[in-house]
Amino acid sequence: MSTAALKNRMNGKLQGQTDPVENSVTVPETALTTVSDSDYIALKSDALSIINENLKNQQLSPALFDVVKSPSGGATVFAVPSLTGEDVEKELTGIILDYTTPRAYWDTPDPIEGQAPNCWSKDSVISHEGNACAQCQFNDFGSKNGGETNAKACKEQVALYLLRPDNIMPIIVRVPVTSKLLFFKYTTRLTGSLIPLCGVVTKITLEKATSKTGKPYALYNFEAVRQLNPEETATARGFGQKFMDIMNAADVSVIAEAE
Repeated sequence: MSTAALKNRMNGKLQGQTDPVENSVTVPETALTTVSDSDYIALKSDALSIINENLKNQQLSPALFDVVKSPSGGATVFAVPSLTGEDVEKELTGIILDYTTPRAYWDTPDPIEGQAPNCWSKDSVISHEGNACAQCQFNDFGSKNGGETNAKACKEQVALYLLRPDNIMPIIVRVPVTSKLLFFKYTTRLTGSLIPLCGVVTKITLEKATSKTGKPYALYNFEAVRQLNPEETATARGFGQKFMDIMNAADVSVIAEAE
């Protein structure tokens, strides 16, 4: 699709969308509306019932999900967990059902993967102890590693719940703080066109960049490649809301991890 054609499609307002499904942690007696001709199996199947049936009494938490981490060394490919190991992919494409903005602080400069942080926040606003993140000394630029860089000691992230066509379970895509602004610029563009984030198929790619200190890293680029029709959007919104209700019901203390 040409850029002009995509822009024309995305500038049109979504018509005929249904109201969001009411919040609930359990699957309702009447299943969510499905879309028979959708490319996404989660939108044309009773996905939530299958999730509840398989989980039984287990809580659905971020620890159960496949996570796509930010590549190191400026690499421009994603390592995506799969049934056969890890797949190397140049781009990720899917519907972003929702996202969170976790942050965490470790009192060691080089925490190992899986090490629990000393302090964390689910929304980058209030810490798990009820303190305001904005007023914390570790939120100051230059607070990391004794001021050797301009980085913050408290690590910020954006965690995207990306639904792909061939799976009813989204993957978690970790967007590092260096690309946080790029993600929110993308959501702002969608907002300006009255398009919900779950109303488009988003393509995520990587671009090699270099920090002021000469360290290579990967920048995330976000592009809307297809706008969902009103029926797909309403179903994706309903599925995303109920899915996140189940997620939020879990007692999760650590939602950011060291890499």
